[in-house]
Amino acid sequence: MIERFLEQTQFASYDDFMRHFKLRVPEHFNFGYDVVDEWAARCPEKKALLWTNDRGEMRQFTFADIKRESDRAASFFSSIGIGRGDMVMLILKRRWQFWTAITALHKIGAVVIPATHLLTAGDIVYRAQAASIKAIVAVGDDIVLRHILDALPECPSVTTLVSIGPEVPEGWHDFNRGCAEAKPWERPAVVNDNSDISLMYFTSGTSGEPKMVAHDFTYPLGHIITASFWHNLNEESLHLTLADTGWGKAVWGKYYGQWIAGANVFVYDFEKFEPVDVLRMIHDYRITSFCAPPTVFRFLIREDLSQYDISSLRYCTIAGEALNPNVYNEWLRLTGIRLMEGFGQTETTLTIGTYPWVEPRPGSMGKRGPEYDIDLINAAGEPCEDGERGEIVIRTNGHRPLGLFREYYRDPELTREAWRDGVYHTGDVAWRDQDGYYWFIGRTDDVIKSSGYRIGPFEVESALMTHPAVVECAVTGVPDPIRGQLVKATIVLAKSYRDRAGEALVKELQAHAKRTTAPYKYPRVIEFVDELPKTISGKIRRVEIRARDNKK
Repeated sequence: MIERFLEQTQFASYDDFMRHFKLRVPEHFNFGYDVVDEWAARCPEKKALLWTNDRGEMRQFTFADIKRESDRAASFFSSIGIGRGDMVMLILKRRWQFWTAITALHKIGAVVIPATHLLTAGDIVYRAQAASIKAIVAVGDDIVLRHILDALPECPSVTTLVSIGPEVPEGWHDFNRGCAEAKPWERPAVVNDNSDISLMYFTSGTSGEPKMVAHDFTYPLGHIITASFWHNLNEESLHLTLADTGWGKAVWGKYYGQWIAGANVFVYDFEKFEPVDVLRMIHDYRITSFCAPPTVFRFLIREDLSQYDISSLRYCTIAGEALNPNVYNEWLRLTGIRLMEGFGQTETTLTIGTYPWVEPRPGSMGKRGPEYDIDLINAAGEPCEDGERGEIVIRTNGHRPLGLFREYYRDPELTREAWRDGVYHTGDVAWRDQDGYYWFIGRTDDVIKSSGYRIGPFEVESALMTHPAVVECAVTGVPDPIRGQLVKATIVLAKSYRDRAGEALVKELQAHAKRTTAPYKYPRVIEFVDELPKTISGKIRRVEIRARDNKK
């Protein structure tokens, strides 16, 4: 399949990859027809989706199955008035219906808005009003349904409600019954133009209200690099990316690129994360490739891995937040597998990564990929030298790279603010070494200015995370009349250290930070908390910590 979209599919080195990677983009490309249905025609029995849940249920779908089920869903959606350009929110947790529903909506040219089940009624109102959402397709459990029903009086654009069960409230359409009774689906002559919006995510809101990130129908092709040249997948792979379907990471790691590569996507549908369950999945199903954020690996290395046969695992990738080198080193010691880090945003596909030909450097995001002209710029807008920290930007040079978002929907001012003079500003700060590796520092608004020093929170967090007392931490700046800002660490302690929370442990952690990183970076203020404020996608909200401290 991948050969349909690449002029060259095999590369001997990173330099070969950078020089000769070139995508072919079909006119009116549609992932549902040009990937899913194409696989079903070529290899109908090829495995596409292996789904299991925490109750022991299991289903293996072939591409022929996905085509059949997505055709039924497309017919059903069309019969209840959903058509090209309509905004449809999916709140489906990790249920297998997400994969058939999103494929069906692509097939009819609708706009898919994946959303997490953790949204409150207020979150749903904000999204429905901002995007003029027409339909909501949701899992039928009590909490999700209650939040949707509570939101509806303030959501006049929402005219169609669909439940996949088990509950189907009065006035809602039954997805499973509707698909079962649907008429045969015929592909329309023209479903979409490449420039049409197909997918929209609300950002997680680490630094303000969520933004609407709109992608067009060519976006899935940008994830060929993600799946084939970062996850390193092929047609024999069974790949697990740990992500709720409401997060951008889901289409990054368990849909677009993976199916283009012909991999079998593994989905574990659970209500509560338990590290041992992930190890059991790898053990029981012989998973070959695994991708998760660093937080997950921090939990996994605390388990007794000798109790599980994870020898099937060949490749591990990591993204979502910066990787602490001690996590990399411990996972390598325990498994012999290197963690291949990558970097991107909701607005992009993978922009920087540790590709198969790139030797990983613990703590580095890797090197830039061939689809994006990556650079670092300083506060004056000038290119940074190697070793100099600056904002990561993408130079578009009059054209939009495949995979880069189309716009912030309905917000041209915000779009111009982020993407101006042919440069897209990511808002993330890093430095580059002489070999072209990029090292993450933090968001531009997270960088701390103390006594003339510019301190990235990740630098201090990495130092603190090497102490056994620290499970999680967030480093921020607090106002100080003398130094401008003081470095503050907000820390979640390991269970065995919680009864030691006090001045003695504060001094111990400060001394540890001084020994582990440059002494001027050590946290002069430390606060112990039970949990850190996070977005609904699990990212730390340092903006909330700063706002709370500024009120004191």
